[in-house]
Amino acid sequence: MDPTDLSLPPLAAAFVFGLLGGAHCIGMCGGIMSALTFAVPPSMRQPGHLAGLLLGYNMGRISSYMIAGALVALLGSVLNHALDGIALALRILAAVMLLLMALYIANWWKGLLHVEALGRSLWRRIEPVGRRLMPVVKVPQAVALGSIWGWMPCGLIYSMLAWSLAVAEPLRAAAMMGAFGLGTLPVVLATGVAARRVSLWIRHPATRTIAALLIISFAVWQLWHLQSMTGMDDMASMTPSHH
Repeated sequence: MDPTDLSLPPLAAAFVFGLLGGAHCIGMCGGIMSALTFAVPPSMRQPGHLAGLLLGYNMGRISSYMIAGALVALLGSVLNHALDGIALALRILAAVMLLLMALYIANWWKGLLHVEALGRSLWRRIEPVGRRLMPVVKVPQAVALGSIWGWMPCGLIYSMLAWSLAVAEPLRAAAMMGAFGLGTLPVVLATGVAARRVSLWIRHPATRTIAALLIISFAVWQLWHLQSMTGMDDMASMTPSHH
């Protein structure tokens, strides 16, 4: 089975990657969620209204992931048609980025932080637009704010976008990025005692190590699959044809 195919295992893997990257999401998005909540006037802080705002924010955030995945996959499709052999290189890049994600989640190596620098120039341009939407008191505002903050530089997202680049099919990549975004929801939406418990569980060294090993296993499976495909192609090219 092709690991970049849109079947349950890749989508499930994307969801799990989002879930396991929750510790990073707490650091990146937790403050935004708190600011979004406390900026709401006290008279409008009914649980139902706050829940609507938080869900709206996350809908916008995940939609940005899906749009980014589709755009990157479109670029991958163009590259595949323009350059011979680029598909293999893109898939190797995707596997390498997953390995970097695993090292980052386990706190074994923080090299993925350098990748985040790639998006900082774009973020400096669009971040002020998000600030103008504060304070958020209506769901459409929350969706708009989430769609902007979804472009915040994030090494984990960039790792998933590298996978989208290898997929090279916009719809499939959008579905995969949506699954990843859904995986981040439990941690991002957790509040109060639940947030502390979830945070402690995700930040525990054993949890991080298990998460990293799972991701490394998936990346190695991708590389093995690519190697086996390449080997079969080489054998096919060496087989004499009969006319």
